[in-house]
Formats: sequence, C-alpha cells, structure tokens
Amino acid sequence: MVVSSLIPGVICLIATSLLSLTTAVTGQVLLRRSATPLNPSVLAEQLWHNYRWSVDPVRRREAALLLAASEHSAHRRQRLLAGQGWGHSPEAAIALLQQVWTATDLGLAQEAQRGRLALLERFPNSVIAVPALTTLITQVPGLRGKLRQHFPTHPDILREAWKGDDPGAAAHLGKWQPGAPAAVPILLRRCKQSGYGGPSKAERQELSRALAGNGQVNDALSCLRGKSPEAATALAIGRELLSGDYEERRQGEKLLIAVAQSDSQSQESLEAANLLSEPLKPQPAVLNSLPRKLAEYSASFAGGLVRLDKGRGVLRVLRRWPDDPASWQLQWDVARQALLEGEWQRAIRVLRAIPVHQLPEPLATRCQFWLGFAMQRIGKEKEARSLWQELVSNYSPSYYTWRADVRLGSGGLPPLRTVESSRPDTLLTATKKPWQPLNSGDLAVDILWRLGYGDEALAAWLGTPDFDRQRHSPRGRVVEGRLRLNQGDHWRGLSRLWLASLRLVNGDCEERQLLHRSQHPLLFLPQIREVALRQGIRTELMLAVARQESHFTPEVISIAGAIGLMQLMPATAADLEGRLMSTDELRDPAINASLGGRYLMKLLHRWDDNPWLTVASYNAGPNAVAQWRSPELAEDPELWVERIPYAETRLYTKKVLGNLWGYLHRETKWCREPVATGTAIP
Repeated sequence: MVVSSLIPGVICLIATSLLSLTTAVTGQVLLRRSATPLNPSVLAEQLWHNYRWSVDPVRRREAALLLAASEHSAHRRQRLLAGQGWGHSPEAAIALLQQVWTATDLGLAQEAQRGRLALLERFPNSVIAVPALTTLITQVPGLRGKLRQHFPTHPDILREAWKGDDPGAAAHLGKWQPGAPAAVPILLRRCKQSGYGGPSKAERQELSRALAGNGQVNDALSCLRGKSPEAATALAIGRELLSGDYEERRQGEKLLIAVAQSDSQSQESLEAANLLSEPLKPQPAVLNSLPRKLAEYSASFAGGLVRLDKGRGVLRVLRRWPDDPASWQLQWDVARQALLEGEWQRAIRVLRAIPVHQLPEPLATRCQFWLGFAMQRIGKEKEARSLWQELVSNYSPSYYTWRADVRLGSGGLPPLRTVESSRPDTLLTATKKPWQPLNSGDLAVDILWRLGYGDEALAAWLGTPDFDRQRHSPRGRVVEGRLRLNQGDHWRGLSRLWLASLRLVNGDCEERQLLHRSQHPLLFLPQIREVALRQGIRTELMLAVARQESHFTPEVISIAGAIGLMQLMPATAADLEGRLMSTDELRDPAINASLGGRYLMKLLHRWDDNPWLTVASYNAGPNAVAQWRSPELAEDPELWVERIPYAETRLYTKKVLGNLWGYLHRETKWCREPVATGTAIP
C-alpha cells in the first residue's frame, strides 16, 4: 500500500525533472540561435561579459577561445583555457590544442604531453589536432603513416617529411609537394639508394617527376637509372625544359611531341598538346607534328591551329569550347588583332562568340568594353552606350569599368597630384571593416577562422583531405587567398585571389564584392599616407602601384633587381637619394615608400600629370615611353595601350590604372542581387 501510494509521486517527480531538463536544453538551443555569433570583431568587454556571465557553456567557451587568441601572456591564456576541453566538438579540439601550446610556452612538459595524448585519444581524425599529433610520431607506432594517409598536404605533415627520417618521406614529398625546394635533398638521397630497400620502378618515376618540378632535369633523368620515362614523367620533364634556353626548349618540344603522339586521347597526350600550343605565335613545325585528331579534344591545340591560319576558324573553336580558358585567351588574341587593325565587324563577331555571362569578370568586362568600342566605330552609338552602362552598373570598379565610364562622359580620374589628403577619413574607416565569415565549406576551418585562429585555419585548410581538388577551384582559391592575406603572406594571398577572379564565373553579388575588396587591401597605409601627404600625391595611386609591383611584400627582389614595396631599382634609388642604398634600407617599407612616392612625383611632373605615361614609365622607364607617344594617346588611349610593344608594360599599365580605379571606388556598391547562379569553372 505504501509503495503503491508513492508511485504517482515518483512518476510526477521524474516527469518534472525530465521536463526541466528538456526546457533547459531547449532554452539553451534557442538562446544560442538568437544570440549574435561571437567573432573577432566583438569588443573585448563583450567577450569578457560572455566568458563570465553567459548561461550557455558553449558561448562561454567561445568567448574564452577568442580572448585567448589575442592574449600574449601565457599565464592569462592558461587561466582562460582551463576546463574548456570538454565534449567532442571542434571547439573542444581547439581548446585542447591551445592548452598544449600554452603549457609548452610555460615549460610544463608533462602537462603538454598529457594534452597531446588527450588529442590522440579523443580527436585522432581531426585536422585541428594534427600540429600536436605530429610531435608524437616517434612515440606512437603507425601514427606517421596514418597522418600522412589522412592529411597528406598538411604543412606539419610535410615539414615532418622534410626531415627525411624514413624511406617513405621522399615518396610522400614527391607526390604531395613536388615543387618544394626543401624536398630536393631528400629526393636525391632516395634516388641514390639501390638494392633492398631502394626505390621501386614506380617510385623512381614519381621521384623523377618531383625533381623535374624543382627544375632538376638532369637529376630527374638520372633517377630513372636508364629506364624510359612514363608519359606523366616525360610530361613533367618536358614542361620544365620549355622554360629553359633555346637548346633545352628544343629538347622539351621533342619529348612532349612524343607524349602527344603516344595516345591521342590520354590525359598526358592532351596536356602535352596544350603545352606545345600555348605560345601566342606557335611553331608551325611543332604543331604540324602533332596528331590532327587531338584538335577534336584539345581547345589549346585547336586554337594553336587557328593562330597558324591567321585567325581563320576561330568562331568554330570558340563555339565548341566556350567554357575553356584556352578559348577565352584565343578570343582576346584574335579580337585584339582585329581591333588594332580597325576591323570592327570582325572584332564584333569574335567578341560575341562567347556570351559575357560565360566569362570570368575580368574577361567579361574586357569583352563588353571592346564590343561597345567596336559598335561605336560602326555608328551604333546607342548600342555602345547601353553596353557601357551595363558594364559600369554591374561590375566591380576596374580598368574597363573606368574606361566605359569615361566613354559615357563621367569617369575622369581625380587629380593625382594634390595638396589635399586622399580621402583619409574614408581610407581609415575602410580599414576597420567588420569581420566576415570564411565560408570555406569545411566546418573545422570555418570555426577556427571565426574564433580568431587564422594561422591554424590556414594549416587546417591546406591539410584537408579535399585540398588538392579545392586548391584548383575558384572558390578554393578565394578561401586560401583570404587566409594567406590574414597570415601576412600578401604575395601568395593576392596571387591566389587574382587566379580566382580569372576562373570564377557568375558569382553572386556578395562573393564578387568580397573578392573585389580582398584584392584591394589597405596595407602599409600609415607609411603610404605619410608619404602621399608629404609629397602631395594621391594615396590611392601609391596603393595601386605597390599592389602591382610587390603585392605589398617589402622583402621581394625581382629578377631584374628591383627591391621592396614599390620595387625600386638600386640605380633609381641612388639617383633619388644621392647615394647608394643598401638592400636592407630598400626593404624598409617607410624608406621604400618615400623613394617610390618621390619617383612617382617626378614622373607626374615630367608628363604633366598624364596617368598613362606616368604609369607606363614607372615600369618601362621614361625614355622608352617617350618613343611611344602619338596622337592616339589623346584620342583613343585604350588603343594606344594595346600598341605598347612591351607585353609586360602593356599589362602593367592596365593593371595599375585598374587598381587605382578600384581603390578610388573600393567601398562603392556596384552589383545587384543576384547576378547569376554562382557557377564556377573548376
């Protein structure tokens, strides 16, 4: 009787407890959904408030991780991270990893080791844990092979292979990092091994390809021990030889011709044909030695035959392969020649052969501008203005949107020499941009980015299993470019973003805006603004030149010997300063910017503020540019640029003036949602 009378009460108590638990969990979920996600743009005061008082443990941990990411004191980091490694989420792995590094900084070896072992036990397959797990390779049997299998391109895995401590290191580097100079000694050492434990025939082919990718052609051939190179190996060696001197190019062509003739439908054969067809003026003897059947499968080879035939048959190739980058280049080469010769109708036919919505933005703007230009020349003014207006309204500020704006009557540049500051308030405000999500498609990478661990996010991105495929996609290049810029690797960051822009087709408005802003970073702004104000020169002009010259990389030295942020030749610097300057001095951003600003001012003065002559002179020198002046510069400067005999200066002038227009209109909203469906060419 007593027991039976207690049952309803017990049931009621259990039900109440379950209801309370459900309510609490549901409340936390709803609270988490309604709360603004924490990220690096949240003020420190707000982060501290969340860390101390939030009822949501997930939010408290995120606040702790964000605070720890910017905390220089290891002791304070230790307190922030204490107890944050609970659960099985990526955030838990991040907390454990940071605990390991913090313990290491504090000299707590045993605590750091416990953290590594905890990561191995709880997160053995997480890319976040890899940096700590690599330190256990010599202690845990089989761990090296497992990590190489699952995360072959992770920077820490590759660095571990550079040590060359095991026979598999060379093969791993040969497959996953063939172009790394640090790998060459390991590859050579492995090649020299023979007998039991030496490389197999298949491994020697792989090692040979890796050595060729590092420019070691003789070593690549020697590694084969007299065996013939497989098609893929011959392709790698031939590609490298093409970049050599005359005799080496002939050897490379011979090798690639043999690959192309071996199997007209193999991937290696097509790639060999593509390489041999790349030059703007291909060699008739080379192309005529390739199987004609390849023209059915290779846009590059078909385009090469069109070039040999002086452009005849171009429309057939463009319509057959409208989505192939080789067709995009062929379209411009043939259209440009027609424009320079005044063959407006022919230029129109070629420019219309591939619809602009099927082209990446830099190529679409070029196509649409020149289509309008040719239309105007045949008297179709209304159609020309319509094309230019659409160009200005729907595309990012660039060289061709500027020229379209000028043709419409409203796109003049502001004075490049001015006593007024170059909109300093706007530029300084723009540097304080809100944090933006990475949207990489990889959960771990995106969480690392949101919590302020940019270096770890880049390592995780490079080490993801799909990275080898993603690295060649436009959106993958955008992700890597943004990560590298955040890390301070401006050269590779801007290079990745530029490559992405040349392959991204029909991106939506948001990603196109983001790509444009990312390609116009405001780096070294204090040094550049100070020089601009002192010299009376437009800040945006200096940013435009620095972006093109050095990608904002002060340490870079060009093949020609130009040094630093503004890429000054030592002789030019000595002429400006009145003395020889050391390499270290020219690598100093402030000194280099000052000299670059003075040189720009000198050129502006010489050319009466003409932007075309000034920018071209910065690249080719004023004496060369003086020989190119003609009435066409005032009448049709776009055609004048296309007639510059130096291809490098021709591209440079358009790029810098496009950069200038981009910086002047960096914050302008220029597209409507949506532009298209977000398709990308892999």
